[in-house]
Amino acid sequence: MGWLWLGFAILLEVSGTISMKFSNSFDNIIPSILMFLFYGISFTCLNFALEYMNVSTAYAIWSGIGIILITFVGYSVFKDQLNLSTIIWIGVIIVGVVGLNISTPGHQ
Repeated sequence: MGWLWLGFAILLEVSGTISMKFSNSFDNIIPSILMFLFYGISFTCLNFALEYMNVSTAYAIWSGIGIILITFVGYSVFKDQLNLSTIIWIGVIIVGVVGLNISTPGHQ
């Protein structure tokens, strides 16, 4: 159940970040409201995930996968540029998330 809550938390955090971009510094009211809504629900889901997982592992996975997903969205939707350095550091994040996942006992 922890993984399900964590998955929801990640998707909602990414949705909040996308809404933040569309809010245009709070000039657009609907995306601005959605940003707060998505972030609030994301933190709530993360809180529920922590009932089943270690906080350090859950937070690292939440933020790491969120960074990876929002980088993909930034590239594909917002036409953000990716250079070799960015791709390498995202690879480091992936290695870190996988490493935490396989090395932390009792979080499943």
